[in-house]
Amino acid sequence: MATTAADYMWFEEDFPDLAESYCVTLVHDVPPDELLHRLDGQSESEVTGITALVDTAFDLCGPSTTRTYFGMTTLGPWTLMIEPNGWHGVNEKKALPASAGTRWISHYDNANANNDGSFLWAENTEVQLHFELRDADYRSGTCADDLLEVIRHLGFTFPEEPSETDDDLAVPAAFALAEHLTDLRITSALLRDTTFICGTAEIR
Repeated sequence: MATTAADYMWFEEDFPDLAESYCVTLVHDVPPDELLHRLDGQSESEVTGITALVDTAFDLCGPSTTRTYFGMTTLGPWTLMIEPNGWHGVNEKKALPASAGTRWISHYDNANANNDGSFLWAENTEVQLHFELRDADYRSGTCADDLLEVIRHLGFTFPEEPSETDDDLAVPAAFALAEHLTDLRITSALLRDTTFICGTAEIR
């Protein structure tokens, strides 16, 4: 397996504002308009590039709002959804129903909440794999142990085991695991140049 966390170190370096609190979701064979419908969302104006996506998210959805903002784009058979300061992708109350008939891969991190982060792989409303980004010792789901060696290889930490490094590779490792499950590589140029179909949805 070639992909590791090292292949995604650019994310936090190139997009620090997004990396501070983000959720990235990949949904198979569900186009953006259908995904918006599954999330009970409403359409918003398109924007181009991550900087505009992050800026608009904070303009539309401030601290007092009950909605979150996200951008979507189609990558082959997948829809990529990016939420600045959102978490619909890993919120099982929303993600599991929305995963009906499809594969749903999502990871989230929030540096403002003590690096609270998680990874979710769901299929057809069932959790296949779920774990906290910085504690891969405890996994749940029907495939909880199937990818154990992959998770180790990609650079996730196992707090109950000795570590060779103190580096926090949780976020780039999450991108690498998403690539392993989708065969889809996200690049810095893609995030910088893409025009996103946007929407908002209620937090619940």
